[in-house]
Amino acid sequence: MYFKKALFNCTLYSFRCFLLLSLLLSGVLTSFTATALERVSVNLTGGAVITGELIQKKSERLIIDVGYTILTIPMNEVNKLQYNNAKQISSIDKGLYTIAKNQQESSIEENIKNNAESVIRVRTPVGLGSGFIIHPDGYVVTNYHVIDQETQLTITLFKKEAKGIHKIIFNNIRIVALDPYADLALLKIEDVGQHKLKAVSFSAEKKTAQGQTVYSIGSPLGLDRTVSQGIVSMPNRQIDGQLYIQSTVQTNPGNSGGPLFNLSGEVIGVINMKISSVGIEGLNFAIPGIKAKYFLDNADAYAFDVRNPNAGFRYFSMPENK
Repeated sequence: MYFKKALFNCTLYSFRCFLLLSLLLSGVLTSFTATALERVSVNLTGGAVITGELIQKKSERLIIDVGYTILTIPMNEVNKLQYNNAKQISSIDKGLYTIAKNQQESSIEENIKNNAESVIRVRTPVGLGSGFIIHPDGYVVTNYHVIDQETQLTITLFKKEAKGIHKIIFNNIRIVALDPYADLALLKIEDVGQHKLKAVSFSAEKKTAQGQTVYSIGSPLGLDRTVSQGIVSMPNRQIDGQLYIQSTVQTNPGNSGGPLFNLSGEVIGVINMKISSVGIEGLNFAIPGIKAKYFLDNADAYAFDVRNPNAGFRYFSMPENK
């Protein structure tokens, strides 16, 4: 397969192909494949910068395709190697949601610029909570207890514009799926219209580390767009037979259902409770992202049906007039 591609390219870049074939036949490029090339920038010790496709990286040399020729650069001349693939930050599409892939860590300030618009406020006739958009079609994750036994829901989106923050209120909200045991709910904004919704991605299947920095965005006590920072106190705290992520991220009524982010801007958990009492501080908990993904993967099994008494909603008959 490689020889066919190389011979085809020879009609356009004969000198370049001659070098490629020479290197291949000499054994230098024994591990090279056409699909493995990555765009890189090489900062040399003398100050020059070379940009091209990385063919091979060894402890003693780099081999770079710069488009019109192939360069071999000794590693002792390389000051810095930077990968520049446009798709370096990407995600895996899982249907209802996406899983982040190759995202780099950045400051909380930078992360907020990227994902604050994905965090929403959920209001019912008796209370409020938070949530986050997982799909641009309007799918939202929150806690079950935020909407427990309520069907009249509104969702508020906070969109940043040139003149400030614009509140967009959606009133046509459909309950898609519920899991009272895991305290998770999936909602759908039916009146998205022309509004463009920005979704966040879940973290890939990698271990949440004790002590790592995390943060949340939510509406504690109705104070919209509140950011709280902390660390993971314990990644797998068992409470009443369920595992939670314990953190020092401040959690108050209204934070429930909001996302717990890592420094890559990925959702690692869904905030759902705290232990509160006199003299007790910093005991806050989130549902692990893996459990939220399991709920979404099996949303059909948790589908909400107003006629199903096991859905967690109770409806009383109207009193008869006598």
